[in-house]
Amino acid sequence: MERSPSIRSSRNREAAGAARVTAPRPGNGTRLEPGPNDESRNLVHSLSKGFRVLEAFSAERTEMTLSEIARAAGIDPGTAFRMLNTLVMLGYIARVPESRRFRLTLKVLDLGLHAIGRADLRDLARPILRSLVGEISEAASLGVLDSASVLYVERVRAGLSRLSVDIRIGTSIPATIGIIGHAILAFLPASDRARIIAATPAGTIVVNPLSKAALSRTLEHVRQRGYALHDSLFGNGLRVLAVPVLDRDGYPVASISVAAPAVRMSIDEFRTLALKPVQSAAADIARAVQASGTITTAV
Repeated sequence: MERSPSIRSSRNREAAGAARVTAPRPGNGTRLEPGPNDESRNLVHSLSKGFRVLEAFSAERTEMTLSEIARAAGIDPGTAFRMLNTLVMLGYIARVPESRRFRLTLKVLDLGLHAIGRADLRDLARPILRSLVGEISEAASLGVLDSASVLYVERVRAGLSRLSVDIRIGTSIPATIGIIGHAILAFLPASDRARIIAATPAGTIVVNPLSKAALSRTLEHVRQRGYALHDSLFGNGLRVLAVPVLDRDGYPVASISVAAPAVRMSIDEFRTLALKPVQSAAADIARAVQASGTITTAV
């Protein structure tokens, strides 16, 4: 591997902390590194250099040698050598066989897909959820599984909603407690479902808690019927119907729910009016997810 005789002097310059212009970032011109009067104390320099190594690759430079990477990233060859070894071990960079060159791996792509996956899902779901809000329900939500909880990633409410619960985008509730979570849990593989139930955090205030036996029976009914319909366990007077969004393998990537005050109609009336529209909405989102192929959710 190539070594630089100036590694020690380069480190001394970095320790001085003075602002300086380094090599151009691909496509972005010059870059100023933090100096003593900014937030350089909060900067992890080694992490920053690792990202500069990743950013050195481009459509025009898909494979590079150590010296080429060091030059493009604006760091000395010794630092580039350590960064490359670390990124190779983590799987983000690979050595090109029978050469002294390196290239990015597809693992880098995963980072982008994780970031855009839910954003894409929200964009797909928003107009569909909006169509569900009206005379039948006062709110429609889309949730995904996040560890042992359901994370609300999109929610549409009627303009003058009278709902007594304040659920917003970003709200997270245990999957075993929310009806929207039941629609997901019922369609998970048994091992995943058991793990999530066991990991459910304690301390959430529930007016009508389900025992483990009752939860098991509820999830079995949900799986048989294909939807969850129950009065809210939080005792807020809401009636909730939820349908899973299944991928082509039958795996629940999300769930749609609609809610309305229980005093407005019976469960049977709510089912008659809301079930088909929600099932149709879930199917529409499922088709869009399958077509996009970019949706990822955490379990």
